Amino acid sequence: MKSIILSTAAGVVAASAAGAKDMTIVSWGGAYSASQDAAYHQPYMKANPDVNIINDESSAEAVAKLRAMAEAGNTTWDVVDVVASDAIRLCDEGLAMEIDADTMLADAPDGTKASEDFGDLLVSECFIPQIVYSTTFAYRTDVDAWGGKEPSNICDVFDLEAFPGKRSLEKRPINNMEWALLCDGVAKDEVYDVLGTEEGQQQALAKLDTIKDEVIWWSAGADTPQLLADGEVVMGSTYNGRLFSLIEEQKQPVKMMWDAQVFDLDGWIIPANLSEERKQAALDYIMFATDTQRLADQAKYISYGPARASSAPLVGKHAELGIDMAPHMPTDPENAKNTFLYNYEFWADYRDDIDAKFQAWLAQ
Repeated sequence: MKSIILSTAAGVVAASAAGAKDMTIVSWGGAYSASQDAAYHQPYMKANPDVNIINDESSAEAVAKLRAMAEAGNTTWDVVDVVASDAIRLCDEGLAMEIDADTMLADAPDGTKASEDFGDLLVSECFIPQIVYSTTFAYRTDVDAWGGKEPSNICDVFDLEAFPGKRSLEKRPINNMEWALLCDGVAKDEVYDVLGTEEGQQQALAKLDTIKDEVIWWSAGADTPQLLADGEVVMGSTYNGRLFSLIEEQKQPVKMMWDAQVFDLDGWIIPANLSEERKQAALDYIMFATDTQRLADQAKYISYGPARASSAPLVGKHAELGIDMAPHMPTDPENAKNTFLYNYEFWADYRDDIDAKFQAWLAQ
């Protein structure tokens, strides 16, 4: 008798299923994994009692771990949740299998083929889009030192005089480098041209230097919400769905700052070197978990926009709070007045090099 281990925001829940086969699905943890558990994993296991889903929360290290598994000839993961740029890297390196959307993914209810329903979000032959999310900032509303002012512009993050206090930023260059250049006078449509140069990278790091002493660096999506809740930072970046949970579910004195939110995609890849049996099992799960209804169902639990066009009209109210979820989506017109579009290809090409420079800068 084997255990099903589901790591959710509530903790580790164990159940058992006689004779069932384990499927290891890798994701990001916290409120996000909990939303997948509710919308995908539990319904899938109910429909397929011969499957045990083991939820691993290692997506932040997915590229490195899949490289190591492939080298060792022992891939233990079946389905992996990654951001689009990582999917592109894994596909380019032959570590993710190619997907034929129109034969391996479900049609929309009206018969529209998956390739049309997902449209431009199919940014790699190996990537199955799941959600549109953003990385953005939130701030505490009870900071006495701000004299009643509230930050509203991305460059307020770099203004220690008007908005003193600790910030939290992700411990990687992505998004931080773009915001730094925007707030150092680089035009939005020139950011990636500048960032592709040695001088532009140094310019971004120099701007980040101006607040470095006031930054707490985060690695997990749950870190900033906890830091904000504890009052250890006055503002911080993370994924909009984590901030939704902090504000609407936990009722913390925190507000969203949508300015220059960075749109990104998250979705699934299937490791390239699985046995035929495991590959077919993974494809069966993917067919189920990315259909129109399932993607809409996830939006009942977290404020990320579903990646299928046919899912959007089905987004309704939060499963527990009963509030309309549409205004909390990063794609809502009011929230999307000034967005920054993440360049997947740029980061697929430059990630390793800029990562090394960024980590060296952090260590200084």
